[in-house]
Amino acid sequence: MTDTSSNQMWGGRFAAGPDAIMEAINASIGYDKRMAAQDIAGSRAHAAMLAAQGIIEHKDAEAIREGLLTVLSEIDAGEFKFSTALEDIHMNVEARLKEIIGEPAGRLHTGRSRNDQVATDFRLWVRDQLDAAEKGLIALMTALLGQAEAGADWVMPGFTHLQTAQPVTWGHHMMAYVEMFGRDLSRVRDARARMNESPLGAAALAGTGFPIDRHATAEALGFDRPMANSLDAVSARDFAIEFLSVASICAMHLSRFAEELVIWSSAQFRFVTLSDRFSTGSSIMPQKKNPDAAELIRAKIGRIFGANVALMMVMKGLPLAYSKDMQEDKEQVFDAADNWMLALAAMEGMVKDMSANVADLEAAASSGFSTATDLADWLVRETNLPFRDAHHVTGALVALAEKKGCDLPDLSLEEMQAENDKITAGIFDVLGVHNSVKSRTSYGGTAPDQVRAQVARWTEVLA
Repeated sequence: MTDTSSNQMWGGRFAAGPDAIMEAINASIGYDKRMAAQDIAGSRAHAAMLAAQGIIEHKDAEAIREGLLTVLSEIDAGEFKFSTALEDIHMNVEARLKEIIGEPAGRLHTGRSRNDQVATDFRLWVRDQLDAAEKGLIALMTALLGQAEAGADWVMPGFTHLQTAQPVTWGHHMMAYVEMFGRDLSRVRDARARMNESPLGAAALAGTGFPIDRHATAEALGFDRPMANSLDAVSARDFAIEFLSVASICAMHLSRFAEELVIWSSAQFRFVTLSDRFSTGSSIMPQKKNPDAAELIRAKIGRIFGANVALMMVMKGLPLAYSKDMQEDKEQVFDAADNWMLALAAMEGMVKDMSANVADLEAAASSGFSTATDLADWLVRETNLPFRDAHHVTGALVALAEKKGCDLPDLSLEEMQAENDKITAGIFDVLGVHNSVKSRTSYGGTAPDQVRAQVARWTEVLA
């Protein structure tokens, strides 16, 4: 009697039974074909080294190298037929190479394993993504610098707990994100430097008895050096985890900024107007202009965070060296990289195109008793009151203004002197929001001159 339970369980998807199931779970070509260019670059470097070391003949190496370029051109042109039966990008390329050049293709795999091959391909791919992230971050920071320079004098409310705290300048707020993304840029560069070692030649796990030159292949592929331990070379995926960690921190910064843009573009705030290129309308409400790009950035960040956790979970229990579990290392990284690059590009576009509503920003900056701290500081400087006493006096004046339904600058001198008789008319010099921001001249402060100095510094750094 035929056991049909497997077919019944899996239905038509695996009509051929266990063999089809195994092929489906074992194959990675559906996603690792993205590493085709890296795989071919690694193989070309390996073939050249084998010939230089006298391990294979130069004519075979040349045939291999030229044949691999043909394979790459077919892939780039969309003419290559990928086979699930051949499992992965490495075997797909090698099988097609044999069809093109014949017997010499079989010599390519001398002195290496799929273990060091995939580790090399993956490092090359991640390195390319770090380079792309560097360019994306620099473009975003440049856009922010443009906004900061334009709005170095524009006043807006600074918030704590999303409540008005003190006036700041638009430029100062933009520069806060320049600093955040600047640290992300530093992490990208650090990660790239740390992972730029070559696993190629580590073979399956123990190295090889062939007289290979790992330094030559490392140099040919742009690595700083070969990895020093063959076990580590094939089993390490911390470079991918660090990529995801760096991406996650940057994504968190992108999400915070996206959240602010969603709030700022609302009818209740009206701080910014986003361009039509990064907004959509409503299917039913004609008055709506939705900040969809910012909202999607905010949402996509979860996929990057999830990828980071997923890969750590894959790796956390694996003994050395290679385990098939590690085939699950790439999909998360590919997806996270796609969403990170998209989020960087979308945020750059929004920042370049958005318009600050200067009048609304200033009106908001002038509300909510935003210059209360300036009043307290003035009392300390001009009347020699201890700060805690000045804080108490200011609090009483805020309460009076709140009761009268006005702001602090609208109180009369007499009303202020009733609370503290040392107050003079000079108090009104600090209560305006423009005076407030101009007074914040400490290094890193919101004063326009400080903002311009930081813009100049970062412009030079990024040049």
